[in-house]
Amino acid sequence: MTEPPNEYGGFGVRPRAPGNARFLAPGAMDLESNQRILAAAESALAQPFVGITTDGRPLDGLFSLRSTGQSTQSIKEAADALLASLGDWSGPRLQFDVDAREWRQWANNTRPILRHGALLEDLNPAQREAALAMLRASLSERGFETVRGAMKLNETLAVITGNTAELGEWIYFLSLFGTPSLDQPWGWQIDGHHLIVNCFVLGDQMVLTPSFVGAEPAIADRGPYAGTAVLQDEQQRARVLIRSLTPAQRSRAVLFESVLAKDLPPGRVAGGDGRVLAGAYKDNLVLPYEGLRGDALSGGQRELLLQLVETYVGYARPDQAAIRLQEVGAHLDETLIAWMGRDGDDDVFYYKIHSPVLLIELDHQSGVFLDNDEPARFHVHTVVRTPNGNDYGRDLLRQHYARHHTP
Repeated sequence: MTEPPNEYGGFGVRPRAPGNARFLAPGAMDLESNQRILAAAESALAQPFVGITTDGRPLDGLFSLRSTGQSTQSIKEAADALLASLGDWSGPRLQFDVDAREWRQWANNTRPILRHGALLEDLNPAQREAALAMLRASLSERGFETVRGAMKLNETLAVITGNTAELGEWIYFLSLFGTPSLDQPWGWQIDGHHLIVNCFVLGDQMVLTPSFVGAEPAIADRGPYAGTAVLQDEQQRARVLIRSLTPAQRSRAVLFESVLAKDLPPGRVAGGDGRVLAGAYKDNLVLPYEGLRGDALSGGQRELLLQLVETYVGYARPDQAAIRLQEVGAHLDETLIAWMGRDGDDDVFYYKIHSPVLLIELDHQSGVFLDNDEPARFHVHTVVRTPNGNDYGRDLLRQHYARHHTP
């Protein structure tokens, strides 16, 4: 049985900001807020890309141009089919240079500020299916289901709130970078509310970060997609890992026993992102290590940690995910897990997995469209990034340019 039309999880819908609609010019909607968002974004984008580091200096030698033996031809063919389906596309610009700054212009919000690419809602059914086919060729079955689940839950939120101006299944922007190729760098990006995936391809190598997946709510109790759920394994496997720790291990892994704002010191709640630190426009975030190191785990606990990591890297198609998991495994001793909150089935929490080659954050959030003022399990955000300069495949791209474009 569903709750009343304008409630979910016992909470009601927040009043909408006046005049907020995605197709209005930025200056026409909530001017002060838009100006603040634009200023912060432009300030971040003006900085040369460095990547997420622990001290402002990327570690060298973590990523290399190499043959993996795993062909990306099917991804290229799907991208070619998408371009063919668009024909003489007359909509917004879809293709950008492979090193364009638009890679970095993603954000988890419903506003049109700095959006780019083709709006899926504007594509005809055949074109939209061609776009989904490119995503499907790049992702695992579970990864594709997660992406589609986030989109469907955005539709569920529209049903709950009645807000179809900002929310819906197809309000996502798709961009291509470079030209689909088997030997030259290129990629794609999907960007919108609760869903951002950046996919960089170079030869038979692939980088699938930054990625952001969220949902409010995370389980649909009504509407055309009732029963759809996302980010459940990401929560449960983490609980299993944290419950496996000894008291001594927990004392190092658990930073705070609560994620409620009143229980956290300044700086531990990052505005609209909750406790998530590596969200939009944080490409050059300096994030020191904290928590429990992998070399302090037992063999069984290390396996649990790898299983949790696989939940995220497994969004990529299996052959590429296996390569990524090997990268993470090679640095497992240096991988730290940090936790905030409790670990009961009904508890809210935050966790971070941080290694030289991987950063994962998951956080239970307070309401944005719903009026829960403290974190709730039905509102979840996750972000996955590649530290030390290889988000958006940037380190691989730099090496490629150095090899092929040296004067």
